[in-house]
Amino acid sequence: MTTTTVAAPTRFASVDALRGITVAAMLLVNNPGDWGHVYAPLEHSAWNGCTPTDLVFPMFLFIVGVSITLALMPRLERGDARAALTRSVLTRAARIVGLGLLLHLCALWAFDLAHYRVFGVLQRIGLCFAAAGMLALYTRPRTQWLVLAGLLLGYGALLAAGGSYEPFVNIASRVDHALLGVHVYQIDPASGRGHDPEGLVSTLGALATTVLGIRAGDWLRRGDSRALWLAGAVAMALGLAWSWWQPLNKNLWTSSYVLWTGGIACWVLALAHRLVDRQGLPALGRAFGVNAIAAYAGSAFMLYALVAFGWLEPLYQHAFAAWMTPRFGPFVPSLAYAIAFVLVWWLVVRVLDARKIYFKI
Repeated sequence: MTTTTVAAPTRFASVDALRGITVAAMLLVNNPGDWGHVYAPLEHSAWNGCTPTDLVFPMFLFIVGVSITLALMPRLERGDARAALTRSVLTRAARIVGLGLLLHLCALWAFDLAHYRVFGVLQRIGLCFAAAGMLALYTRPRTQWLVLAGLLLGYGALLAAGGSYEPFVNIASRVDHALLGVHVYQIDPASGRGHDPEGLVSTLGALATTVLGIRAGDWLRRGDSRALWLAGAVAMALGLAWSWWQPLNKNLWTSSYVLWTGGIACWVLALAHRLVDRQGLPALGRAFGVNAIAAYAGSAFMLYALVAFGWLEPLYQHAFAAWMTPRFGPFVPSLAYAIAFVLVWWLVVRVLDARKIYFKI
């Protein structure tokens, strides 16, 4: 009698590092000391376009897709039941969405907002994780490529059929506002129209980014760096070409934006794999990467507490702005506060990692 053993899922240090660097970048761009004085590369595009900051969220969702492949495929290969894996994926997705809803409840308390916002970053991550997880568990690679093409073409056609890509009047904003009413991110006071950058309709584009990550994860498992480099080049070229008809736009997560940012993500993953996994360079950002949810949610709770108790403004003024602004101008203290915010949470996740404490939901 012979037995066959299947190796446990491989942990790629490059993936942990990229996830961590992305979370650190989220904290950096979301927590300036003064929103009126932020260096241009650390701001999102006003509408159309793609700044370095606009690369952060798609990079994270791309890594979500990569991680799904790395986690689920070895378990399927060793015979784990699809039903059990399905429950695990959907349960985790529900918890991510639930945490996002809880964060927005805390934001409602901290900022004394007029209305509760339903969708958000974690809610989008949870929805994409659930849908992409089901694709990974129940479909073959060919089907996944067809789904990706269908999302790109179908969502692109839907946006085009809406007749406009402008704020508040595009079809994604109109549908989200019709479904959610005042519970969107932003209401235009002049027209009363609403918009949510993480709304339900534009999540179709975000799902396409995650599906691309699933396929990239398969190339990474097989050590096919050449495919990552080639796919990245093709995706970026197609994204730029598509942007002549449909703009690069993070708010709408347009198909051109999916391809452009997805191509960059493929190249970044290929480079990280070569430097970290193959050449043994330090996996910078790993501590953030293995406690990504703890860092993101914990930092948000900290921000809300600082605001609610009235400590944020005095802290910024006394520790940064009061003595830096006369010497360096208003942009430097704003950036210094953001960097300090990231460093505080870097210390937190370093301590957690040293003690082997990892928060999973």
